[in-house]
Amino acid sequence: MIPLSVYIHWPWCIKKCPYCDFNSYKLQSEDAELFYLNALKKSLNRVTEEVSGREVTTVYIGGGTPSLLSPAAIEEILSAVRKNLSLPSSVEISMEANPGTFEYEKFKDFKRAGINRLSIGIQSFNDEKLKILGRVHNSKDAKKAAEAAAEIFENFNLDLMFALPGQTMEELTEDLETALSFGSTHLSYYQLTIEPNTYFGKYEPKNLPGDELRADMSDFVVQSLEKAGFEHYEISGYAKKGYQCRHNLNYWMYGDYLGIGPGAHGKITQSSDIFRTVSAVNPKHWLDKIEEGGNGFVKKTKVKKEDIPFEFMLNALRLKQGVDSSLWQQRTGLPLNLIAGKLNKLRHQGLLDPSENLIKATPFGWNYLNDLQEEFLSPE
Repeated sequence: MIPLSVYIHWPWCIKKCPYCDFNSYKLQSEDAELFYLNALKKSLNRVTEEVSGREVTTVYIGGGTPSLLSPAAIEEILSAVRKNLSLPSSVEISMEANPGTFEYEKFKDFKRAGINRLSIGIQSFNDEKLKILGRVHNSKDAKKAAEAAAEIFENFNLDLMFALPGQTMEELTEDLETALSFGSTHLSYYQLTIEPNTYFGKYEPKNLPGDELRADMSDFVVQSLEKAGFEHYEISGYAKKGYQCRHNLNYWMYGDYLGIGPGAHGKITQSSDIFRTVSAVNPKHWLDKIEEGGNGFVKKTKVKKEDIPFEFMLNALRLKQGVDSSLWQQRTGLPLNLIAGKLNKLRHQGLLDPSENLIKATPFGWNYLNDLQEEFLSPE
């Protein structure tokens, strides 16, 4: 059976960050939680009919800033999931939180509500850089949040960025050393990228590090975290042994997932067909869809057979250790010989590991990952 995850999207924040291209909006109404919860429960009732009887391996509440929700609301959300789906005791239940909405007791209450993995959006411990990034928290807030997470949660992630405007190697070193001081089980360390549909996309910040410095910073992050005992298992993911993010692994290993909430995407395998779902992006539009008796989706499309190789590789090749070749047929229902010619060609070119039992980028292929993935857009 293909593993099934649930992603739940809370789209509101205290303010929109200038670099963010996620489906998030500045919170306008104090009633948002009430309206959202009622609509969410209706959506869950209707969406889960398509996966009746299947067990859920992970739940992820993302955003936006889900930590704006009350612990009681989180408990209600998880109760609604349990009402509609089977959740084993081993299920990973993650939630994103921001230091700007941090309260020590609230973190404890989130754990009591059922959250067993917290992901905190730190971005940097440097006040100047946090101000440039438009974050609502400061370095002191970030450190307090990380300290609380370390005390309350066995499993927690810190989100950080490098190649920030004006950032030096010394500042990056300080950020890294501070991040490592809290004993987190997972770190997500991203390079700041300028996305087109953002404030930074329109008004690019000054003093962005050049190509050479960005490359040096990337290498330094990888080397520092591996030296500290973290496995670099995915493009931006670093984990202590046994603490890889199981929810994200399900994405990269082409598992199924329900996407619930404004703008959420989903992937569902039914019989031998793979379907992609897209929810209404605008929160009001999504709420209207629910009130009209729908599940929030605006689109459900069957993935064409010719598109599956690229979809699969776009995910699987993100993993540093690759995936077993048998996963292709397990997840797609298609024979491996459908892509055997392409795999052999890329192995011969040194882009893929030579083992026939493994689909994995070589170090050379990893340096050209986008090009490698795009090879699967074209037919044999």
